[in-house]
Amino acid sequence: MTDPTTARGALALVADDFTELPFDEGALTGDGPIGWPGYSAAHARAAARTGETESVVCGTGVIGGVEAVLISFEFRFLGGSLGERTGARAVAAHALARERRLPVVVLPATGGSRMHEGMRALLQLQHLARESELTRAAGLPQIAVLRDPTTGGGWATLGAGSDVVLALPGAQVAFAGSRVRPPDADPGAYTAEAQLAHGHVDAIVPPEELRAVLGRWLSLLTRPAKGPVPPPYALGDPGAAPPASGREAVARARHPDRPRAGAYLDAHFTLREEISGDRCGGVDPGVRCGFGRLPDGRTVAYAAQCGTATRPAGFRTAARLVRLAGRLGVPVLTLIDTPGAANDAEAERSGAGSAIADLFAAVAGARTPLTSLLVGEGGSGGALALAAPGNTWVTPDAYFSVIAPEAAAAILKRAPEEAGATADELRLRPHDLVGLGIARGVVEHRPGA
Repeated sequence: MTDPTTARGALALVADDFTELPFDEGALTGDGPIGWPGYSAAHARAAARTGETESVVCGTGVIGGVEAVLISFEFRFLGGSLGERTGARAVAAHALARERRLPVVVLPATGGSRMHEGMRALLQLQHLARESELTRAAGLPQIAVLRDPTTGGGWATLGAGSDVVLALPGAQVAFAGSRVRPPDADPGAYTAEAQLAHGHVDAIVPPEELRAVLGRWLSLLTRPAKGPVPPPYALGDPGAAPPASGREAVARARHPDRPRAGAYLDAHFTLREEISGDRCGGVDPGVRCGFGRLPDGRTVAYAAQCGTATRPAGFRTAARLVRLAGRLGVPVLTLIDTPGAANDAEAERSGAGSAIADLFAAVAGARTPLTSLLVGEGGSGGALALAAPGNTWVTPDAYFSVIAPEAAAAILKRAPEEAGATADELRLRPHDLVGLGIARGVVEHRPGA
């Protein structure tokens, strides 16, 4: 009953108390909208073989204590293909989700649109995309769990169009199905693992962990905190004096033992789940984005730089996070720590300028409150793009500068050994930033630290 290769097995794997939506379309008459020879008989055989009347099972269930609408595909029914009846069921499921204000969990296993119905089947992609967008506009989360295989229009609508995309290990995930790929194509490029590596899937989850992971995601996405949220407490040495000079502030921010984003996330949240990738083919491991639970049980979204030069994929992933949080009504916390935006040739080819511009736009147009904490290096526009206008705070072990002191010295045609003096002139210390109106304040350590 928990075999993820069948529609009902997948449902039993993740949900309790599943209640199926009633559908009674009756037996298929004729050979469909385009008169495909033998379609009616093939449809009847699929029904007899699977015990289902269509390629999708829809209903409601409880996952981790959260009620959700579930849409699960039956691949044994004509390859889990999308036909008019399939589309009508998914449309009804989305309508129910909006009526009852429930999240949507999709469990696709499909080969794409049903050839037996011609263009009438392909048009279902437009219907599904519209329903998904209406559900998105209603502020309801959508999570997809990609089963084997997820290809064609099912991947390009209900799968890739979800807010969070999980996948079972080894699943085929691609727009091109196995029989229509180039003969010399690398089969490894059409897997869930490849999609994860290139920023199109958020996580690979083994079947035995899926129920717990889905439960955590649903609890996080449906219980937003009320923002703006306060910044985290400072970590590190509570007895350290404020930096006496700009060069000291830079040295402290660059010290290898200085607390990084991971330590702040661990200290601030009791539970976290992360998204991955920019959905444009890239992943930046130096930017961590996701949703975390505060001690009061409420959720905050976060985007955290981890001390490396931020790549275009990192900026795009952060922009994705800010917009997703806005749709779901979740306030955002950003942790700033980067020497700056990556400036190598590959970064330029990947659109560094447009990626930074997109993040500036996402922050400027954020629909929920943002709070930012500068925890280390604040290197120029690559750091400022993640900063909340009017609500940025700073730790004692940080600096923020229009440009790195070494680069500033080079631009001013100063000797490299003058970088320290240049840092002093840039007024980049934490208290300088407060005095200049850049930061609201220097955060304190947790009482009793």
